[in-house]
Amino acid sequence: MYQIKGPALCLLQFVGDKPPFDTLESITAWAKSLGFLGVQIPAWDRRLIDLDKAAESRSYCDELKERGNGLEITELVTHLYGQLIAVHPAYHKLFDAFAVPEVRGNPEARTSWAIGQMKKSLRASRNLGLSVAPTLSGALLWHYIYPWPPRPEAVVDLAFKELAKRWKEVLDEAEECGVDLAYEIHPADDLHDGVTFERFLAETANHPRVKMLYDPSHLFLQCLDYLGFIKYYGEYIKAFHVKDAEFRYSPRSGVYGGFQSWKDRPGRFRSVGDGQIDFKQVFTGLTEVGYRSWAVLEWECPVKDAEQGAREGADFIKSMLIQTPERPFDDFATGAIDTESMKNALGLD
Repeated sequence: MYQIKGPALCLLQFVGDKPPFDTLESITAWAKSLGFLGVQIPAWDRRLIDLDKAAESRSYCDELKERGNGLEITELVTHLYGQLIAVHPAYHKLFDAFAVPEVRGNPEARTSWAIGQMKKSLRASRNLGLSVAPTLSGALLWHYIYPWPPRPEAVVDLAFKELAKRWKEVLDEAEECGVDLAYEIHPADDLHDGVTFERFLAETANHPRVKMLYDPSHLFLQCLDYLGFIKYYGEYIKAFHVKDAEFRYSPRSGVYGGFQSWKDRPGRFRSVGDGQIDFKQVFTGLTEVGYRSWAVLEWECPVKDAEQGAREGADFIKSMLIQTPERPFDDFATGAIDTESMKNALGLD
């Protein structure tokens, strides 16, 4: 048995209005044909799931699992709902597209709606027998990422207090449902590195359901030690996106990207195996810290077609899975030794 489960596929970038991507039955049949064993479902996509029914009915959830062609539902992705819990006014127009028409143009109503959808997602996760729900934190501070003009520290303090306040009832619902919230450490959100995660955790009084989704691509493009990150935060990592990235040094643009498209930015996401992430060490690190959940392929690449990325990604993840040893490699050379013999070995009386 492999300690890390996989391969699984995040359906977010694949679901569409044309076969085989338009229904749960057809998209899981397609994913299964590529070698995937599980799928991560976007909670908001009615082509794949009726969230209202899933939140209320275990029998509906049992039926949903039966429609998956034998593939396991690994998690419900709740990123769009989480994003809408905290939105700075500069982004109101853009993020309104993530909400239902009834709350667009009304930030307070949109936040309340998003909180309600997150709570439904947690109840649906419980009914599906899942233990974690990946999400995003939202952002009140992102536009202050570069400290010019100098920002008052009190602004940062207030923003994290407000963020924790908005998430409190969702986190309490998560505790009641027995489901962890795995915040993706993600640029453009207030939880975008270890320091910001720690700050949010502290503001929630170390809420036991505050966990992480680990995606090395987001850390790599911020010049973070993405391998050391695993050892430092291993106890919090409850979900894992397998996504590659590369940084091509340029005399014209850097980590901020010059407002260019993804294809032209020095730092960009790639299909797995085509970038610079050391996945052998990523899988080794996650195995060593005891991660036992799914390795989920998330395809985001401006160069390679999505279907090719998925096809290659299934085999890539399989090649990275580690079967942990049942016994130490050197146990043939050890033997029982009594206390007196140990003392003699050390030159002790």
